[in-house]
Amino acid sequence: MAIEQALDTVPLTASRPRGERLFLWGAALALLVVLGGFSRTYYLKAFFEDRGLPLLVHLHGLMMTLWFGTLLAQVLLVRTGRVRIHRKLGVVGVGIAALVLILGTTVAIVGAREGHTPGPPPLVFLAIPLGDMLVFATLVTLGVAYRKRGDFHKRYMLMASLGILTAALARLQFLQAGGLPLFFAITDLIIIGVVLTDTVGRRRLHPAFVVGLIVVMGSQVARFLIAGTPAWQQFARWLTS
Repeated sequence: MAIEQALDTVPLTASRPRGERLFLWGAALALLVVLGGFSRTYYLKAFFEDRGLPLLVHLHGLMMTLWFGTLLAQVLLVRTGRVRIHRKLGVVGVGIAALVLILGTTVAIVGAREGHTPGPPPLVFLAIPLGDMLVFATLVTLGVAYRKRGDFHKRYMLMASLGILTAALARLQFLQAGGLPLFFAITDLIIIGVVLTDTVGRRRLHPAFVVGLIVVMGSQVARFLIAGTPAWQQFARWLTS
């Protein structure tokens, strides 16, 4: 997905503001969290257990890896002046994002149907991954809509990626005892750190980050509030039937 919008009036060889490094480090951190979090259960699974994974899970893992890898690649392409490649890869990125959404939603529903859960009842827990997919879809859609406004575009794309790191964080062994509130809290701390760094550097809070914070944190609160309600249970039962 396209991460930065290069302005035609600015030479690609011109020096970049120091704050632009934030998007490189943010994309790199997101990819490292995903690789580290899913190392035992996906990337290096063969070294820890013999049981294989369903094809659907492999496809989901592949698309998620491609998304975070593309995020980092797009930042690097713009920073090195390869804007045309960046724009072409952005079209591919839209397709990857769509597959992430479709496969992520499907894996969540199938998992709930089969009773897979880290602790809460499957239908209750279903609100968590589906909420992640809603956050991702919302922020990526905003990123695409604002693709001609580079300052908005790159922030929405970064927030879309950071906002779904909870699943990877939940699989880091040294964090697992903390439970969902801790996983959400660390996700939020990463996002707040990025937003604060950007705000201090620019001396103002960017509106795209305001929207991103509302979407990510609002969705977390909403999931806690609705997951155990009869209305959600009925909806989740319908989804998994």
